[in-house]
Amino acid sequence: MAKSGTHLRALMKDQEMDTSDQFAVRKAKLADLRAEGIDPFRNNWEPTHTSSEAVAAYPEGAEEGPEVSCAGRLIAIRKMGKASFARIRDRAGTLQLYFKRDLVGEGAYDFFKKRLDLGDFLGIRGTLFVTKTGEVTLRVADFSLLTKALRPLPEKWHGLQDDDARYRQRYLDLISNEESRRVFELRTAIIRRIRRYLEEEDFMEVETPILQSEVGGAAARPFKTFFNALDCPFQLRIALELSLKRLLVGGFDRVFELGRNFRNEGLSRRHNPEFTMLEVYQAYTDYRGMMRLIRGMLQAICDDVLKSGKIERYDGQTIDLGGEWREVRYKDLVIKETGDPDWFGRSKAEKLAYCEKEGIEVDPQREDFEITNAVFEKRVEPTLLQPTFVTHLPKELIPLAKVAKEDPDCVEVFELCINGQEIAPAYSEQNDPLVQREQLELQAGEEIQKIDEDFLLALEHGMPPAGGMGVGIDRLVILLTGVASIRDVILFPSLRPLGAQE
Repeated sequence: MAKSGTHLRALMKDQEMDTSDQFAVRKAKLADLRAEGIDPFRNNWEPTHTSSEAVAAYPEGAEEGPEVSCAGRLIAIRKMGKASFARIRDRAGTLQLYFKRDLVGEGAYDFFKKRLDLGDFLGIRGTLFVTKTGEVTLRVADFSLLTKALRPLPEKWHGLQDDDARYRQRYLDLISNEESRRVFELRTAIIRRIRRYLEEEDFMEVETPILQSEVGGAAARPFKTFFNALDCPFQLRIALELSLKRLLVGGFDRVFELGRNFRNEGLSRRHNPEFTMLEVYQAYTDYRGMMRLIRGMLQAICDDVLKSGKIERYDGQTIDLGGEWREVRYKDLVIKETGDPDWFGRSKAEKLAYCEKEGIEVDPQREDFEITNAVFEKRVEPTLLQPTFVTHLPKELIPLAKVAKEDPDCVEVFELCINGQEIAPAYSEQNDPLVQREQLELQAGEEIQKIDEDFLLALEHGMPPAGGMGVGIDRLVILLTGVASIRDVILFPSLRPLGAQE
């Protein structure tokens, strides 16, 4: 369980006191180096190989490998008499180093043993060889101190144990926690594959404004700011949707954007106020076209990045993205959960009574459809671990989608739920400007957002039929890496400042 801010401040103060002696010793070493004319913060070094490239460069069966130049952070030292071992880490992994007094010289060897500390950055040149234990190792002929670390690293085997400390000092978490490094490397690889998949499908990547005079595309509270040069209020966007649809009007038939959205709402295991979204819009298709697109995208990630369609969760359960993907209507799931085939004909009072009996918290001032959606979100959605397309949602929930011809109370929509949460909603996009105005006026009447008149003006010029989809990248990475919290997939999640009142 994460510690409170008060506890964390005390913890960090204790840590600082524990390391104060080492800090003083290292500062003294730094002063000595400078007094001797040695620059402890060099400008550069020219590596020829990363650690993994150096290991791969060793010819199998050879007695001696090539000469290489590497650089990285010193993470282990095993000092002996006339020869010692050490290890550095760079972006590609780790590499063992072998220092021998007769090879580097007595003065340099003494410098290595007395002046270097764990955490320092080194540049090293030498030749590769294989130790008796079979490990490819760099026999150091020349080295240089590139950066002197004044504070010690987290304890080798345990690293940072306090969750808040891990998130506030992510740099230390990445140094000491291989799992954190793996998650963020996978995040980058996942996003790279998404981009490539969409480009292969002939989509064009675009950028749209983050600062907006009117926000839309979602029912959410925005962050507000003031544009001094224009002398008027602006807001940070809550969704990408309306700007991208304008591009459909303009003739770009397949567009996508990967970008940040901002919603001035709560923090939780699945919510961060600043988050990454992918939105995709394709002309001349519908929500079923988006089904094919998201399944193809996830399959490409599983094949090329994860090398498997099976994901093991933090609790040991397995999610199979390569199996059958269920498709089921929203109404059927709610009726099954409540055990009431007449649920959608019940009065608001009857639905509230059911929620009270079942312990489902819901504001009694909410609209009828919002009470039903509380049942879905709190009781149904968390059970949908395997890939499930939940279709035909109530039209009141999604004013930007087309009404279903076979059921005028619903819209042509799916929510792809995996891992007990919504991963990707998609619509057959509403392109009738008159119907769209009616829907937005109903939503605006609930004081959720103002009407974007410029967007409606764009629709009046004609938008082709289209399918659109949003993918919560942070939630997708949670799913694909098997971690438990959104804070584990965002490098610098939103946190209360340490000095702020609790």
